[in-house]
Amino acid sequence: MPAEPHATSVPQAPSRPDAGVAASPPGRLTRQLDAAKRNPRLIAAASALQANALPDAETRLREHLAIAPDDVAALRMMAELAARLGRQEDAEALLERCLALEPAFDAARQNYAMVLHRGNKPEQALAEIERLLRTQPGNAHYRNLKAVVLCRIGDYAPAIALYEGILREHPGQSRLWLSLGHALKTHGETARAIEAYRRGLALEPGHGETWWSLANLKTFRFSDEDVATMQQQLARADLSEDDRLQLHFALGKAHEDRAEPALAFANYDEGNRRRRAQLHYSADDTTARVARIEATCTESFFASRRGFGSPARDPIFIVGLPRSGSTLIEQILSSHSQVEGTMELPEVISITRELRGKGPDGRPVPYHEALAALGPDRLRELGEQYLEHTRIHRRSDAPLFIDKMPNNFQHIGLIHLMLPNATIIDARRHPLACCFSGFKQHFARGQAFTYSLEDIGRYYRDYVRLMAHYDAVLPGRVHRIHYESMVEDTEAEVRRLLDHCGLPFEDGCLRFFENTRPVRTASSEQVRQPIYREGVDHWRHFEPWLEPLKAALGPVLDAYPTVPPFH
Repeated sequence: MPAEPHATSVPQAPSRPDAGVAASPPGRLTRQLDAAKRNPRLIAAASALQANALPDAETRLREHLAIAPDDVAALRMMAELAARLGRQEDAEALLERCLALEPAFDAARQNYAMVLHRGNKPEQALAEIERLLRTQPGNAHYRNLKAVVLCRIGDYAPAIALYEGILREHPGQSRLWLSLGHALKTHGETARAIEAYRRGLALEPGHGETWWSLANLKTFRFSDEDVATMQQQLARADLSEDDRLQLHFALGKAHEDRAEPALAFANYDEGNRRRRAQLHYSADDTTARVARIEATCTESFFASRRGFGSPARDPIFIVGLPRSGSTLIEQILSSHSQVEGTMELPEVISITRELRGKGPDGRPVPYHEALAALGPDRLRELGEQYLEHTRIHRRSDAPLFIDKMPNNFQHIGLIHLMLPNATIIDARRHPLACCFSGFKQHFARGQAFTYSLEDIGRYYRDYVRLMAHYDAVLPGRVHRIHYESMVEDTEAEVRRLLDHCGLPFEDGCLRFFENTRPVRTASSEQVRQPIYREGVDHWRHFEPWLEPLKAALGPVLDAYPTVPPFH
């Protein structure tokens, strides 16, 4: 995922039993919180939460709630625990109960807004934030959280105004300068974004994410002084692991721009090595998932469900791998009068989480298995749900809109069943160019497969295999664009693309670089320029270090742009 203003930049109420007491009116809530901060079980649970000893915290909180099920301090702490464990629905339910018992518990309402935001429920999150702001309109934490949610739905101008207002009052907040920089970058205000990032670095010169954010502008070039400062920061013994790895990614970009591929690769490799050590990605699991999809989503499976789902043709899904040229396709299409660009929408992934269930043995059931049990009414309902939940991202009356979440290639079966008339476009790029570009990229979240040449090579191979499967069982359903063909003969590829979407040709699609819409991905600055050919073979500067990637790609590399047999 691209960098964006962070919800984590909002200072959270601390995990202690008395949190929120100062913001609460006199009465029962104050008495409850006063009692909670003296309760030994809750004090111990809070200490366990702060130490990230989650099993211990859960045991203590459950013991307490068994005795005092309406203790709002304990409910809020339990909700925080659930959120940390990824139990989104549990966190929401606990906070809803907490607020039903004590509507004036503002600290819990702030947590609730955050949980809703992270659960892809921006409208509900904004409603809670507005309720908080009615009681404390000047509260910087609430205004910050509102700005984060506004950025999530693509409403950048008011978000920028909120950040600027907070920074006038609190100019020493380096992470707020970072969030402002992200918003300005996405809004197309590159010079102001750079200024904001610089203001943040003046306050916190060792903050790796800010250095990487400058590198991630792609068109930005570091000065000699910048490189020296980054190297000095890396020499610090007290630098955090996250700062260190992102500084390596930024230095990789600096050396690449200086035509120093050996130094560039060494830094990219070190940044990836450190990030990979933080993750729990398994290439074997991805391969097994693709095999399960193939086994479920057969030709007869789709034939027996023909006519299911919502008939709407509004969405245009652009899928593929990150750094495959998908943002270019999005920018071209969104330059058409009948198409609105949005962003990488998380709604399909949210639906897959919703569909996951538990089998008789209590173990999770992959949603592709749950998919097989869905009838026509439920699939239509899911299609309508997708349209309803994405409506907040639409700003115009254009009949079509784009969802450019690349990882949705794994969910084409679901998309086809719930929205059979939606358009699906596969953005594909030469495997070495695409994979190495992903390897150079530090993603704000997700894309765990990109931090090892072997992992990303295997992921690309699995992606090609799965798309070949869908080509076989749903012939003609997916329109494929090879990046190199788009660069070589842009007009022909654009006309072919528009024909597939059922749209008339418009000259504006060839002048996509004049489009001023917000762009959130790493290619945001590149797609605001005419197509350039230099990027097609740029990976060749690093070919001496790409043997592990070539080996992982196997026959997929030799066959490109065609596809080798997989069975």
